[in-house]
Amino acid sequence: MLVHSRAGRWGAWALFAVLFVPLFALPLLVILTASFSTHWSGAFPSGPTTEHYAAAVRGESLQALTTSLVTALSASLLALTFGTWAALAATALRGKGIGRKVLDALFVLPVAVPSVVVGLAVLVAFSQPPLLLNGTRWIVILAHTVLVTAFAYQSVSAAILRLDPMYEQAAASLGARPSYVLLKVRLPLLLPSLNAAAGLCFALSMGELSATMMLYPPDWLPLPVLVFTATDRGSLFTGSALAVVLMAATLVVLLAVSRIRTKASYR
Repeated sequence: MLVHSRAGRWGAWALFAVLFVPLFALPLLVILTASFSTHWSGAFPSGPTTEHYAAAVRGESLQALTTSLVTALSASLLALTFGTWAALAATALRGKGIGRKVLDALFVLPVAVPSVVVGLAVLVAFSQPPLLLNGTRWIVILAHTVLVTAFAYQSVSAAILRLDPMYEQAAASLGARPSYVLLKVRLPLLLPSLNAAAGLCFALSMGELSATMMLYPPDWLPLPVLVFTATDRGSLFTGSALAVVLMAATLVVLLAVSRIRTKASYR
């Protein structure tokens, strides 16, 4: 820490607790408590039960969780592919100011506007032939890809700027083809950043609601939409259990990605 005195460190931890507990920890604790309750008429919940979780891991809820996982994984892989390709292409535009700025603007635009606008744009663009995706799962995956690609692009672009060109130059001087340098030198060096970008894209896709509400077909219902509909009907305790399941599934995948990133960093 930048604070070296003992009193200063205790003060910094106290300030952190004052800001973190009411703003982040307490709301999550309330949701967790509500997910195990049947009533909350007083200061504390009552009627402890696990029935909400029994319902949250079967039937429509389990299908919605599977839908969210498939959507997030698909969107993350597509976003990582397109974002990495664009970031590598942007490297060639370094020093050509206008081209690099235009490319950066194109990829940042989806996160510079509300996600509901992106959802509407995708809905209008793909509701007519020749690319008729409206009413299919693919329009949801496409919208999520558009929303999270910017984060993959920015993460990989920042990592490329930190790469030491000495490794690529050494490989090229030994006669390695550009494709070999890309696959065997540059991409392995970018692996930790690629894993971090994949985790960020996955987490953002798992929690996306605004654009999804405008696009999802009846047979492709993601879990965030189910959480919203449950709470909108007044089923707050069921919605809380679904939200906890959503958080747990997201954290499990992120922990798995972090293990891959740790091994890649060590290697």
